[in-house]
Amino acid sequence: MKKKITVLPLCALLLALCSLATAQQPKKIFRIGYLSALDPSRESARADAIRLALRELGYIEGRNIAIEYRYGEEKRDRAAALAAELVRLKVDIFVVSAGGNWIQAVKNATKTIPIVMTGVGMDPVEAGLVESLARPGGNVTGITNLNPKLGGKRLELLKEAVPELARVAVFYDPVAPSTVLELKEDLPVAARALKLTIQPWEVRDAAGYEKVFAAMDKQRPDGLYAHPSGSLTFANGKRIADLALKSRLPSMYGRREAVEAGGFMSYGADVAESYRRVAYFVDRILKGAKPADLPVEQPTKFEFVINLKTGKQIGVTIPPDVLARATKIIR
Repeated sequence: MKKKITVLPLCALLLALCSLATAQQPKKIFRIGYLSALDPSRESARADAIRLALRELGYIEGRNIAIEYRYGEEKRDRAAALAAELVRLKVDIFVVSAGGNWIQAVKNATKTIPIVMTGVGMDPVEAGLVESLARPGGNVTGITNLNPKLGGKRLELLKEAVPELARVAVFYDPVAPSTVLELKEDLPVAARALKLTIQPWEVRDAAGYEKVFAAMDKQRPDGLYAHPSGSLTFANGKRIADLALKSRLPSMYGRREAVEAGGFMSYGADVAESYRRVAYFVDRILKGAKPADLPVEQPTKFEFVINLKTGKQIGVTIPPDVLARATKIIR
């Protein structure tokens, strides 16, 4: 009589060995190339916020992602070299925390690695970075804050806060296309409607702000508009705020950081929400989505920040109805 062969234990053993082998296979670690136009200290708040948002989606450094940071130190001519360096490291995705010139430098370095914008100020369609907001069409997607389009609203809020406002000094960087475009096209229209005179002041580097403030004494403005786009203004927010305070000038910015550093007012996209959306784009792309098919998003939440302490120091009493609209008041 033949013995029956029991195959079940053998199958179970094979399945167990397969499971063990699968469990021992290392998980893929995605490499993120994080490119900033600023230095590490000035970029840290934004980088930390994006890293936290990624963690909430399950991406943890050392476990399933590795982030390669590169900083431009406010030197525009470093963009191409830093982008090429990250391409050579074979990163899986770029996160570019800088303006259109930097994103273009990354585009020039790679046509295949996905690029996520963290909140570019200019219109990415006009800048040629994407084909359209709805269908980017290439390897770039992410967030656009469309800062120049908010210029009229910023002037309006500054005028409401300081009703006697008549002359507004506007800082612009001639190398940053978005600042020139806003100065030529967007702000003049809003200024005419508000009966304001725009006084343009060109600033090319950090040292230029002291020179401009010294020269402005001859054409004494009633207020200051610091263009929010580009890394130059962002990197020097505290410097501008300090100089404006010293000159007793009501100042308007596009980012809350400058107001937290002593500036008067800011109006712009809710940056915390923008950081969360950056993580969303990274997550979708790492899971297989193509940048060409992910619509570029515009901000849906805005913040209006007022530094009441600064207002008192420069002798401005802010009307109650303006205060009531602020999303944050610094006292």
